[in-house]
Amino acid sequence: MSGTNVGITHLRAFLAVLDQGGFGSAAEELGVSQSAVSHAVATLERLLGAAVLVRGDGRPRPTALGERILPFARRTVDAHAALCALAAGHDPRPSGTVRLAATATACLGVLPALLARWKADFPGVKVVLLEGDDDEVEEWLRAGAAELAVLVGREPPPGVPVASDTFQALLRRDHPLAGEAAIELADLDDDPLVLSTGGCEPYVEEVHRLSGVMLRPAHRVRDMGTLLTMVRGGIGVAIMPGLTATLLDHRLVLVPLTRTVTRHLSLTGPADRPWHPLAELLTTAVPAGARAHSDSTAPSIA
Repeated sequence: MSGTNVGITHLRAFLAVLDQGGFGSAAEELGVSQSAVSHAVATLERLLGAAVLVRGDGRPRPTALGERILPFARRTVDAHAALCALAAGHDPRPSGTVRLAATATACLGVLPALLARWKADFPGVKVVLLEGDDDEVEEWLRAGAAELAVLVGREPPPGVPVASDTFQALLRRDHPLAGEAAIELADLDDDPLVLSTGGCEPYVEEVHRLSGVMLRPAHRVRDMGTLLTMVRGGIGVAIMPGLTATLLDHRLVLVPLTRTVTRHLSLTGPADRPWHPLAELLTTAVPAGARAHSDSTAPSIA
């Protein structure tokens, strides 16, 4: 094992394969041939004495060793880019890439204003979004696939609070209860429930427990688009977080529940290792206006 001979080219190829989802896409991103990317990754594995990528069908993923070196590889590549810019006499303002993991509702309800603010303040910093469910977002942050994440919890997660919302009834606009100021969950007991699985499910379970209503989903759906289409088509109703409002058209409406739960969203970096410098920069630059309560609209960012 000759880890001391690992070069920036090897690390850049390793990261590009993971970030772009394959050797061919990585080659296009780096502006080199696919064989050059394959050779660089193979050399990295030879120098480290073990494989860093799991190859096969589908998207390449890091091995156990690959996960261990991933955060260090990202910091090294970004630091090298900053050093080269300074050496060349370029603008020394922050530059590099940060990967930000978030759920669908966070991506659409919280991040657009933040991304616009960051782009204006730090034009040299590229933020790449990774969208997943709650578990995927936490795993990507833990494994080093993302330097930042918007985490969700019943209590405010560690980090910078960026939003909070409550769970509400998602109905067609022509539903008999759509015009009510607030409704009891029991009022929907005769409507088929379309349950959003993944991160929303524990909250929906808690809403039912607080309301004394048995949870009897007629359908279990993971994809947000599918759920909205089903409710829009009159197949059932759903219990969804307030930030879902950013996804709705004129045919759907969120109606507050008299007994509900609140979830909190925070922007944070990894808990078990030092943060990427750009992650620290972006987090500290979140304006106070972003830390707002949001039941039916996205937080306003000044």
